[in-house]
Amino acid sequence: PPPPMHIEGTLARWNDQSGFGFIAPIQGGPEVFVHISAFPLDGTRPIQGERLRFEIISGEDGTRRAHILQRLDRPSHPSQRPATARHPEKRSRGFFTQFILLVLFGLLAYAAYSHFTRQAPFPQSFSSPPVEHYAPSRPAGTLRTNVPAFKCDGRIYCAQMNSCAEATWFLRNCPGVRMDGNGDGVPCEKQWCG
Repeated sequence: PPPPMHIEGTLARWNDQSGFGFIAPIQGGPEVFVHISAFPLDGTRPIQGERLRFEIISGEDGTRRAHILQRLDRPSHPSQRPATARHPEKRSRGFFTQFILLVLFGLLAYAAYSHFTRQAPFPQSFSSPPVEHYAPSRPAGTLRTNVPAFKCDGRIYCAQMNSCAEATWFLRNCPGVRMDGNGDGVPCEKQWCG
């Protein structure tokens, strides 16, 4: 069979909702049916009045149809396309990069917050009785010169304490202690402060 002949024409009518239209050949003659599938996949919709080059084939029902269509008014090379249609992947990559940076910032903020809360001492309870309330009784007239000086040394349980005063001081000043099971601010109620 002879090679297909390329014909030029203008998109005379186009129904965008149905996806088909008709091309008026430049050399005259009847209009040629064209379906959206004959257009190149360049991301733009057909526009009435644009110039086209195409081949003609016969459909199953014998009607003439446009085939292998080229758009003469638009560049066919990808590098000549408009910037908005040229690199949609760049926009998606930019969004993905921003998303990753946002996630990393959130993780860093959470790590800093966790580190700070582990290092900060436990707040004192306003409902806790003062330490002096549990201090051992002294004979009348003795000076308060032998008040024990406690320091956080890693002990966290009641069994490691030596007095109610020591347990209370540890509860108020040292992080991570496990001496106030009911959360009422009174430590070691069974061993020392009951």
